Amino acid sequence: MTNMRIAIAGVTGRMGKKLIQSLPHIEGIVLGAAFVRPGSIVTGIDVGQVVGEKILGIKLIDNLNTAINDFDVLIDFTNPAATLTYIDFCCKYKKSMVIGTTGFTEYEKKKIFLASENISIVLSPNFSVGINVVIKLLEKITTVMGNYADIEIIESHHRNKRDAPSGTALAMGEAIANIMHWDLNKKAIYNRGIHSGKRLANTIGFATIRAGDIIGEHTAIFADIGERIEITHKASSRITFAHGALKAAIWVNNKKPGIYSMQDVLALSTL
Repeated sequence: MTNMRIAIAGVTGRMGKKLIQSLPHIEGIVLGAAFVRPGSIVTGIDVGQVVGEKILGIKLIDNLNTAINDFDVLIDFTNPAATLTYIDFCCKYKKSMVIGTTGFTEYEKKKIFLASENISIVLSPNFSVGINVVIKLLEKITTVMGNYADIEIIESHHRNKRDAPSGTALAMGEAIANIMHWDLNKKAIYNRGIHSGKRLANTIGFATIRAGDIIGEHTAIFADIGERIEITHKASSRITFAHGALKAAIWVNNKKPGIYSMQDVLALSTL
C-alpha cells in the first residue's frame, strides 16, 4: 500500500515540531513537504536538523509552488493570515487540509467554509481524543442539566497563547449552546468586572488563565444548589494533538469536499 503524503506548515513552531517527531509512530503516512514563512532563515535546511531529529532528506521551503506534486494533505497549525494563504493554495490544486489554527474572525471563518465547497477540510481547535470525548459528554449533560444549572468554562494555557478564550473552550461552549438552541454570542459572558452584579441565568461564563508553560487545561462546570458536575481535561504533552492531527490527515484524504470535525474523524456521533 502506498503511503499517504502530508505537508506540514509552520514546522519550526511548537506543533510543527511535534508533528515531525510523531510521524514515525503513525502508519500509512509520510512527510512530503515542510513549509516555513517566506524569507525564513531556515529555508533550505533539512527538516530533521531543525526539529532535532535525524536527517530526513526533505528541505524546508518557503515557496508553496515548488511542492505542488509532493503532498496530498496539508496540516496547518500556524496563524489565521497564514492559514488563509494555505487555503487558497490548496483550493487551487485540490489538496485536502487539516487545520488546527485558532483565533479566526467571522470573515476568516467564512473564507474557510467557502473553501470547503472545493476541498475536504478537518477543522478543529483541539485534536486530542480525550477533549473530543469530553465535548460529547458535555452534550449529554446539557440535555439533562442545561435548563437549570449555572454553566462555567475555565481554560488555562501557556503565557504565549494569543487568542482568548481558547478555541477549545469556545468549542465546548458551542456544543452546549447548540443543545440548548442558544446563540453563543448572546449567551457567553467573557468578562466579569468588579461590579458585574448577580449571575444571569441561561448564560455560559468563561474564565481564562495564561501562565507559565501550561499546555492546555479545560474544565466545564454545571452547578446547581447542593451539587455540581465538573469535567476536566488536562493535556500533559502536545504529542496527543500531533497524533490526532496525523490520524485526521489520513482520514480526510480523498473525502468529498466539506468541513469535518475531529468528532467525525473519531466517529463520536454514535456515542
